[in-house]
Amino acid sequence: MCATEAYILAVPTLVKKEPKSQRFVARVTAADKELFQKAAAIQGRSMAKFIITHGREVARQVVNQSNQIELDAAQSRRFVEALLAPPRPPTPAMRESIRAYRKSVKSDLD
Repeated sequence: MCATEAYILAVPTLVKKEPKSQRFVARVTAADKELFQKAAAIQGRSMAKFIITHGREVARQVVNQSNQIELDAAQSRRFVEALLAPPRPPTPAMRESIRAYRKSVKSDLD
């Protein structure tokens, strides 16, 4: 028994149980594998569970960050000005696109 096993705590997860039908394989260095094993042992999880749990958390953060737009003060001001500005008149190409769209799309409102 190693010293880290004496302090293992069960960590509840809020993930719904779904059937596992996909495999994920990755090659890592010996140093990375050893690091993952130590970290997993500290948390009392299998290495696979540790990697999946933390990989999922980081993936969610990355996806959430990609859905956010961060603007500085000048960019924010330009954005608001563009929203509040009166609409520009449609160009001839836009008018033609509108006509083509109305011909090709059936609507209950027509």
